[in-house]
Amino acid sequence: MSSDDKPRPEIGQPVDHFGNVEVTSAHPGGNVPPETALKTFRPVAIPSKGSDPTHAGTASVRSVLRTPHRTPRPRRARPPARLAAALRRAGARQRAYRVVVRDEGGRVAWDTGRVESARQRAGYAGEPLRPRTRYTWSAEVWDDAEEPAGRAESWFETGLMGGWRASWIGVDETVLPVFDPPVDDDLTANTRRLSYCPHLRRSFGLARRPERARIYASAQGVYRLYVNGVAVTDAELQPGWTDYRHRIPYHAHDVTGLLREGENVLAVVLADGWWSGFVGFDPRRAGKLYGDAPAFLAQLHVDHDDGSGEVIVTDGAWRESRGTLRYSDLLMGEYHDARERRDGWDLPGFDDSAWTPAAVTGGDTSLLTAARAQPVRVLADLPAERTWRGPDGHLIADLGQNMVGRVRLTVRGAARGTRIRLRHAEMLDQDGRLYLANLRRAEATDVYVCAGEPEEVYEPAFTFHGFRYVEVAGWDDVEVTGRAMHSDTPWTGEFTCDDAMVNRLHENIRWGQRGNFLSVPTDCPQRDERLGWLADAQVFLPTAARGADVAAFFANWMEDVLAGQDADGAFPDVAPLVCLTREGAPAWGDAGVIIPWTLYRLYGDDRVLRRCYPAMTRWVDHIRRHNPDLIWRRRTGRHYGDWLQIGAETPREVLATAYFARSAELTGRAARVLGEHEDAARHEELAAAVRAAFAREFVTEDGRIEGDTQTCYLLALEFGLLPEHLRDAAAAHLARDVEKNGDHLTTGFIGVSLLCPVLTRIGRADLAYALLHQEGFPGWLFSVKQGATTIWERWDGWTPERGFQSPNMNSFNHYSLGAVGEWLYGGVAGIGQEPDSVAYEKLTLAPRPGGRLTRASAVQETARGRVESAWSVTGATITLDVLIPPGAEATVRIPTSDPGRVAESARPIGECGHVTVLGHAGQGDGALVCAVASGRYRFTAPWAANEPPL
Repeated sequence: MSSDDKPRPEIGQPVDHFGNVEVTSAHPGGNVPPETALKTFRPVAIPSKGSDPTHAGTASVRSVLRTPHRTPRPRRARPPARLAAALRRAGARQRAYRVVVRDEGGRVAWDTGRVESARQRAGYAGEPLRPRTRYTWSAEVWDDAEEPAGRAESWFETGLMGGWRASWIGVDETVLPVFDPPVDDDLTANTRRLSYCPHLRRSFGLARRPERARIYASAQGVYRLYVNGVAVTDAELQPGWTDYRHRIPYHAHDVTGLLREGENVLAVVLADGWWSGFVGFDPRRAGKLYGDAPAFLAQLHVDHDDGSGEVIVTDGAWRESRGTLRYSDLLMGEYHDARERRDGWDLPGFDDSAWTPAAVTGGDTSLLTAARAQPVRVLADLPAERTWRGPDGHLIADLGQNMVGRVRLTVRGAARGTRIRLRHAEMLDQDGRLYLANLRRAEATDVYVCAGEPEEVYEPAFTFHGFRYVEVAGWDDVEVTGRAMHSDTPWTGEFTCDDAMVNRLHENIRWGQRGNFLSVPTDCPQRDERLGWLADAQVFLPTAARGADVAAFFANWMEDVLAGQDADGAFPDVAPLVCLTREGAPAWGDAGVIIPWTLYRLYGDDRVLRRCYPAMTRWVDHIRRHNPDLIWRRRTGRHYGDWLQIGAETPREVLATAYFARSAELTGRAARVLGEHEDAARHEELAAAVRAAFAREFVTEDGRIEGDTQTCYLLALEFGLLPEHLRDAAAAHLARDVEKNGDHLTTGFIGVSLLCPVLTRIGRADLAYALLHQEGFPGWLFSVKQGATTIWERWDGWTPERGFQSPNMNSFNHYSLGAVGEWLYGGVAGIGQEPDSVAYEKLTLAPRPGGRLTRASAVQETARGRVESAWSVTGATITLDVLIPPGAEATVRIPTSDPGRVAESARPIGECGHVTVLGHAGQGDGALVCAVASGRYRFTAPWAANEPPL
């Protein structure tokens, strides 16, 4: 079997991931001084099982260290906790730390000395870091009793830092095949114009095995790289999608163990990917958005034990040929002809004399930047749950889960030349056929032509589809397995309760996040779109961050958001910027402000905020410049409003002006954090003026807001747009609207994330629960009741009365309406932080029992460490179990009908030394509020079945 046919083992050792971080990821392209490359050190604990075998560096406390936004990759383990977990004593706090960085010779590059501080970050302030160098680093922590609380060691390697010698290579376009008159074939109008996927190879000799070898690689397109027939990584679709006009990521891999004395071979399969394949929905700019053809670039550094070394680069010495892939496209699918396999082409000893010299297509490496985010990987296998013959006589396989990725097809007994077609769909139509209309121009079709072996395994290389159902035409003796792909953001949270439908909703939210966090936060994975819409991302980010560590993922994507800002200061609707080149709409462009601020609040790292701050100010200035009366009516882009709202129409100028105020306010807050106090005062004054203009223009004396929709009130209450004396009235109008609609929501993409949190804050958690449990249309559980396994794009994507919505826009995997997930963690389970808190420094645990739930629990790995909150009601007693991470303190709200009878571990609350009663809260003394030190606690309290709304 050749490299493009055989399964790829997880052998490559990526030095740019997680514990083995390539430091250039902190200063793209080496243009930032090396001393700023490593910005923060964050200790975390190694999982006891299933940790990444490529990780190096452990300590007696079984811990590793985290560089910015990176964690070890626990493939099948619980998410990592911080080194501070060594502070086992209840109430223990970090008192001091020390961080030491040493180079390969053991020489100290930086030593903080003992620093008396509870901070869990340290900005690198040592000597400039050298390119291609391995550094070890360690951290020590002391607690407030002056006891050593733990020590950890790990390592990282720096990247090339601009030391490129390689050239871009690809197919020699001057060597054209003969052209015959067209004949009937099995290609479509779309796929006929696609090019084959070139195979590139380079043979070279080594006098001895190397002491160390690193290969640095990238592509204009996507690629798979092999050394002596072995894949260097299990990552997919590298280098991922960025705005290639501004930056092209590269990855580094440790290939020391793959090289040998004598002949060695570097081999690559190259495809169009986002560079020159089909992207987006605009038929006038359907593909080739960045270039006409893909190209590859690599640089292998081989170091020997005597200090000598050699460098092998991509250049004119490489050879190129066709292979098994007639084409492979992200939207259209892949055509694989196994009869064209060339055994051994990626191994030493292969005769490539008939191959064509590769063409050097360019030498500009100025856009190359070290990869910043986790790569895309196959992270789950889903065997078909059942298979049957459809109305057209073809096999249909149901994976039981709407997913994103590809199929692994096992074929038995097919003759040479047998053509098998795979088509993919999210749903079946009323006749039992694949529902394909919503794919629009995307064909999502893979073709495999058999080689004639007794058993063959086919798995597409450079495409992905959104699907639950697979139609197999051309051969029946097959086995279908779905292979789910997504960016490998570590899972850090979990929620569960005793309502099966709510649990299914939570799973649907997670599967929507899995499928649409694929290199960029896409809107949908199946049709001819798959774009990084800004509003979708900013609305869903708080939910996404509950379930996974998305800091690096979003920090990476924000570079493309910044790249899309126009000269007038307007952010785009989508990033990377394709198809839609006008200024961003309200709530869409505002993501350029909201996302950096949200990342700062969640993770406590101000680097993204600092990087984005100038662009944030330009965006606010752009809005103000074109709307001097402070009502945002002009320069609103495509102005989508509360997209896909149902049964309501929120006035667009109300929504826009609300977001104008919000962006001005958050930019002012960012300015304060960054020490830009004059800017802060200016933006605070502007935000106040916009709030006043909003109230004058849209709010009546009785607190009604123009439009009188749920989203109107949600925006006004959440963004603080109302005078104090009108807030209760507006809250009452919001509650009235929900009740008037029979406990149904009317919100679209923009209002949906605010609905349950705002209702809870105004004392109507009962209505929030009523909406959560609503099984009728529209509501979250309506789609669950119809068998959905992901979040739908539209509330009415399918209804019993109307069937499918318009195929012009009807995705069944679209995370936006799943933004209620944040409330499951923060409202139902109660994990949160104070309004002025950053990185959960001021933790709150305020569960809100209600609805038909009698128990709920959540776990979240916050920037402070692992937090747990679990409550259950049994008879007349409520039990609350909490875990507060070491060094932290939490305000805990214990729901109860009798605050005087609350106990901790069967002791009266007043006898617990690490708990301080602060008072009562809620309507009718509905809770006891306490300050609680770090540790694990079990509170019990009386609970009445008719508790008032909390």
